[in-house]
Amino acid sequence: MKKQQSGFTLIELIMVIVILGILAAFALPRFANLGQDARIATLNGALGSVRSASAIAHSVALAKGTAANTSVTLEGGDVTMRFFYPAATTAGIVAAAQLDPASFNTTGGGNTAPLVIRVASAPTPATCSFTYTAAASGGVPVIVAPTAASTAGC
Repeated sequence: MKKQQSGFTLIELIMVIVILGILAAFALPRFANLGQDARIATLNGALGSVRSASAIAHSVALAKGTAANTSVTLEGGDVTMRFFYPAATTAGIVAAAQLDPASFNTTGGGNTAPLVIRVASAPTPATCSFTYTAAASGGVPVIVAPTAASTAGC
């Protein structure tokens, strides 16, 4: 009498493992660099927040009829202004945009120097940044956004 066997043969199991290995080899690189993508998204979110906060603070200053360099209050916090726009300082644009100091590092800034805003968790923070330069008399602030090439080490 012949015994009836059930289950998979060794060849079938090996073929399934080979197919899964090939699929994993193509899928893994697609998901390998999620950390960099997350930092770039964080940087772009902060950039949008700075742009919006600058416009809102400018609108508040004009609506209240304040002098050019008079602080305004946004959501209970004072924002230092320069020519009707937030100053390039932590008490200016960083306070207006409500950027978390634990997530973003800032350097520079002042009346004419650009404030560099960097993602703190980036392996190379200098490549994961954008700049905000305060408005000059009769002008608007200059916000220099990162490019795809400049965020390579983000």
